[in-house]
Order: sequence, then C-alpha cells, then structure tokens
Amino acid sequence: MNPAFPHRQSAHCESGVAANLFTFHGVPVSEAMVFGIGGGLFFAHFPFLRINGFPLTTFRAAPGRILRRAAKRLGIDIRFRTFRDADEGMAELDRNLEKSTPVGAQTGVYWLPYFPPALRFHFNAHNLVVVGKEGDSYRISDPVFPEPVSCRADDLARARFARGKLAPRGKIYFVRNVPAKIDPAPAVTAAIREVCFLMTRLPIPLIGVRGIRYLAGQVASWPSRLGRQGALPHLANLIRMQEEIGTGGGGFRFIYAAFLQEAAAVLEDDRLLGISREMTAIGDRWRDFAAAGASRCKGRDDGNGDFESLARIVRECADREHALFRELGSLVRGGRHAGGK
Repeated sequence: MNPAFPHRQSAHCESGVAANLFTFHGVPVSEAMVFGIGGGLFFAHFPFLRINGFPLTTFRAAPGRILRRAAKRLGIDIRFRTFRDADEGMAELDRNLEKSTPVGAQTGVYWLPYFPPALRFHFNAHNLVVVGKEGDSYRISDPVFPEPVSCRADDLARARFARGKLAPRGKIYFVRNVPAKIDPAPAVTAAIREVCFLMTRLPIPLIGVRGIRYLAGQVASWPSRLGRQGALPHLANLIRMQEEIGTGGGGFRFIYAAFLQEAAAVLEDDRLLGISREMTAIGDRWRDFAAAGASRCKGRDDGNGDFESLARIVRECADREHALFRELGSLVRGGRHAGGK
C-alpha cells in the first residue's frame, strides 16, 4: 500500500474518495467541502422509475456527478476510463499502481467480500481507491471502513465488471494534474448557487422542494391507493433509500451543514453558520420521519407512524428547505459572493 495515501473514513463513498484523492495530490480538502463544491445535495422522486419494483427516491446528485463537478470547479484534471474487457481493465489498473498512482474505481457492492453479508446488496455505484497490490490481492482504501482492506484480484474484477443498473464497466479514474494554487471561494459560490437553483427554482414537480412536497402527497395517499398492507412495502423502501443507500436524507443534509460551516470561513460570512444550524435541524426531521416510519413498518406504531402524520413531517421538511435555500440563494446572488461561475 502506498504509505502516503491518506485513508480517512467518511460518511459517503464518492465524496470520501474524492477528498482522499485530492488530498493525496496536494489539495487538502474535507469530505464535506467536496460534497458541497460537487453540488451533492439534491432531491427527486420518480414514481415511473422503479428500483426493485418501487419508485426511485434520491437525496443526492447522480452517481459520479459530485466527483466530476468538484474536480472541474477546483481545476483538477481527472482521467476516467471504462473497459469492455475485464483483463484489459485489470491490466490498466496494475499499470497505474506500478507508477504509485492511487486509482479510484466504481464497483458493485455485492461482489466485495470484505463487506459484511448484511450490507452486500446489488448497488453498482460504490466508489473506492485501489492503492497497491500485494501478490494476488489489492490494498484498498474504502472510505466506508475505518482501516484499509484487502481484496482478491478475482473478487475486485467481479465487482468492477458487475452487471445490472449503473453497471460500472470497469470504470477507473485517477488525478493527472492539479493547479499550483486554488482559490476555493468561486467554487463554493458556484456550487451553492447551483444547489439553490435545483432545489427551489427548477420548474419540474418531481425535483427539489417541489419533489419533496409531491412525495408527501404520495405518502399520504398510499393507504387509500395501495391498501394498508400494500403501503407498508413502499414506506419501507422509502426509508431504506433514505437511510441505507449512501448516507440518506438526513445524513446528506448533515454533510451539507458541515460544508456550510466551512464555506462561512472560505467566504468570510458568518451568516452561513446560522443556515448551517438550520440545515442540521432539517436533517434531524428527516431522521424523525425515518424513525416513525420504521415503527409503523415494524408494527410498533405509537400514533406518529400514521401515514398522514408521516406526510406532515415531509411537508415540514419541504417548507423548511424551501425557506433555507431561498435565503442561501439570496445571500450568494448578492454582495461579494456574486462572482462565482
């Protein structure tokens, strides 16, 4: 393993991998800053797109977008490659490792044997960094885990070339060049403006705050449309997508709150600290929704798990996020923060 590689455990694989790669190449940055500059916070509910038979709900930007946007805004040159042939893809990985170049990779979680069985499911957008090879095993910095792990070559190949939705096709990526000097302020401003636009101003009813309100209506209507027992699997799937896929609705908001704390220092504007605290409180309400919904699914409903009560929590989150992003957008559109591209 490259002893210089800064393995740091993170809340989310993509932003954690990006932060560790950038830091290795001389751009010290936190996971929260990468997540924020990459425009990671998002929301969409697509009832017509099905994952395992249930509507798709996402609380973050599309896989790969955080890394690409963060690199672009910071001026970091990253090379991405995919492969049709697994042998070719593994050989290219080895060539980079021989040059002591850490290599990011997109993988299928199900095929990574170092994951506990309970956490291995068919999700093909898990990111990790391959940092070395010892015999027939690779040393991996997987930001989900507290320490680096080992993975046999055949298992890593299977994970890199997993089939199904979001198939990685052996995708690897590595940093080729970084600027001599980086001013993070324009990147921070541009990223905040983008997230505010997507959450409050995009005229699509399934995305952003409009999408959260639409989801609230769906949750309230499930018992009448699907029956009480038919509604429970939909609720369980929503909670799983919120709290088990990535870091979930609350978790992503906690990361964004940490980003806003750092952004306050970068932009020299303490008003962002108050917005950060409100973002954390909103994340807590998303977690309240998940806890109450889980009680309903497990038959331990204390009254808070009623579907209309659950919908009210989601509507509250929508209202608070709408106010927050309106305030945040107004802040970066005016004054000394208006120059971000």
